[in-house]
Amino acid sequence: MRRVGAVVRTAQGLAVVRAPDETYADVGTAVVDEDLRTVGTVVDVFGPVDRPYLAVDPSDAVHLPGLLGQTLYAR
Repeated sequence: MRRVGAVVRTAQGLAVVRAPDETYADVGTAVVDEDLRTVGTVVDVFGPVDRPYLAVDPSDAVHLPGLLGQTLYAR
């Protein structure tokens, strides 16, 4: 498992994740939490090159506000 980053906010039904450095998950990557539960899929990468943001489209069963502050991982 590779760390994707921490959820810093929610916007327009997406979780916004801040990458820890210049490496980031590609669009289409499945994202899980620390308990290996599927959270969603990366749908966009934006922002500064050295620490980009990732937009994650959550799965139907995910409570979006509950993700704030959580670290997410790529499968």
